[in-house]
Amino acid sequence: MTLAAEGLVDILSSDYVPSSLLPAALRLVKDLDYPLPAAIRLVSANPADAVGLHDRGRLRPGLRADIVRVADRGPAPVVRAVWRQGERVA
Repeated sequence: MTLAAEGLVDILSSDYVPSSLLPAALRLVKDLDYPLPAAIRLVSANPADAVGLHDRGRLRPGLRADIVRVADRGPAPVVRAVWRQGERVA
């Protein structure tokens, strides 16, 4: 959190608990007043770019269109729907 508060975090990632990424991004928004788009980029576009996956991580024509719809009204965000390559899968 200290590094994020200083603007020194480019990517949030996890090998073992990938479900922690969304709550981590939203915690930056709540605790540090991070802009929501910047926090989401830390777990989407920035990691994708870092490993050369330029077909994902953002919503643009011609890209994969992987989307997660979230409700953030309680102690933890709740995933409401998931789209993979533009097709709803959950």
